[in-house]
Amino acid sequence: MVTILETLADYAGIVRDPDILTEYVRQALYRTITQKFIGDNKGKVLTLDNELEKEIMDNVQQTEHGSYLSLAPEKTQRIFANLMNEIERVSSLGVTPIVLTSPVVRIYFKRLTEQIMPDLVVLSYNELDSRVEIQSLGVVSG
Repeated sequence: MVTILETLADYAGIVRDPDILTEYVRQALYRTITQKFIGDNKGKVLTLDNELEKEIMDNVQQTEHGSYLSLAPEKTQRIFANLMNEIERVSSLGVTPIVLTSPVVRIYFKRLTEQIMPDLVVLSYNELDSRVEIQSLGVVSG
């Protein structure tokens, strides 16, 4: 069994971005993350529209101090409005909202939403056990 420190050590020599290292560690913790958020191995989640995921990736800016997401304020407002609608809808079904994204998009979407929804759970596919059955209850678009 690979420990988290071994995983981090493996990537630390290659990758210097702490955000990317964090994502690798989160992936190594997939069993713990799955157990915490998808206890019965049947995940009911919200997913991101493919176009929104692509737009997020196209708007990641790289600097010497790290990377950040740069979206127009109008686009951000549309994303928030669509996200809030989907969260309200799944909450009315008695389901705790969890957003599931691709691994590369997860950190940027989490950062985007944490200002207005700090408790929103945003997971990537790589953070879940492969035996988990995923059911998408809705799609967030931009």
